[in-house]
Amino acid sequence: MAHVTKRTTKAGEARYDVEWRLPDGKVHTKTFNRRKDADAFRSTLEADRLRGVVVDPRRTRIAFEAIARHWLAAGTTKRSTSVARDRAIIERHLVPTLGERMVGSITKADVQALVDSWSATKAPSTVGRQYSCLRAIFAYAESDERIVRSPCRGIRLPRVRLVDRPYLDTDQLATLAQALGPDQGTMMWLGAVLGLRWSEAAGLTVDRLDLLAGAITVDRQLARTGELVPPKSNAGIRTLACPQWLVDQLAALLTRRGLTAADGSALVLVGEGGKPLDYTNWRRRTWVPTCERAGLPGLRFHDLRSLAATALVAAGVDMKTAQTRLGHSSPQVTLGLYARATVAADRKAADAVGAMFAPRDSRGMDSPGRKGSGVTNPA
Repeated sequence: MAHVTKRTTKAGEARYDVEWRLPDGKVHTKTFNRRKDADAFRSTLEADRLRGVVVDPRRTRIAFEAIARHWLAAGTTKRSTSVARDRAIIERHLVPTLGERMVGSITKADVQALVDSWSATKAPSTVGRQYSCLRAIFAYAESDERIVRSPCRGIRLPRVRLVDRPYLDTDQLATLAQALGPDQGTMMWLGAVLGLRWSEAAGLTVDRLDLLAGAITVDRQLARTGELVPPKSNAGIRTLACPQWLVDQLAALLTRRGLTAADGSALVLVGEGGKPLDYTNWRRRTWVPTCERAGLPGLRFHDLRSLAATALVAAGVDMKTAQTRLGHSSPQVTLGLYARATVAADRKAADAVGAMFAPRDSRGMDSPGRKGSGVTNPA
């Protein structure tokens, strides 16, 4: 059991020592200037003991940078791109501030101050990404019994606003597809109609096309390294029915390239020389200039997923089906991040509500408070 002892220094100042014994029999001491702080620390120790949580203080005396390196090394199931992103966050945004600090000395206030400094200059989504990395490192430290409790609890983050994605009508899409050409135009339709991510469309192989059944299977995607890798989650694995006109376009594409079922591992969409598409080059040389010529500057391929989601919602497709077709892990992602109200749907909603509350003289019928309407006339 921990206890507090008061003593006086040679300078006549009061000091409060908290002593406690670990299961191995060793006694540890921590000194505070105020009795209030010492009592609070003793209470924490007692609460941890009752919960069966005991951390050797010596294990907390490890630099944050070292814990971050251990965490990176432990992520053996992560993709190389994810590891590279996390390493960049650690080196650029975490180590300069926390690197030499002992992991056990970093408090919630320290974390909040760091997040606030990011929020002053960075987009909310970037702050969230960096904080997720920091929180994961402290969770690892807690599970490794380096700290009793992660300081990443109750941290205030900036609110992430929804991206304002454009709405394209059929004529605009057709114009863009024609400008892209038959092959890249088909790729555009895969994004707008099926909601495929760029990496999913670029990683589509011949053996994933079932033209007779009018369906494609998405279970891999093209990584920035040019390799085919599994989707980030199981939700990304799905088989999608295709409209017949899109099936015909895919069949024509295979014919142009001289591909048959015997070429199962061949990529459907390729770059110059038959090499896998490189996103950076493709975006700079193909997508951006073509969108500008088509009068759609600033359009991103990922915006096509928003169009697909909006079309599904506007068509009355149930949320579970929409979620599955888009490869989302939850319906909240489908609604919150991608689906946008269309002008037609907005007008329909306005007319429906307007008809319910319209004054009697403007609609030639009983007032809103008529019997059976379910709406009480406040007058």
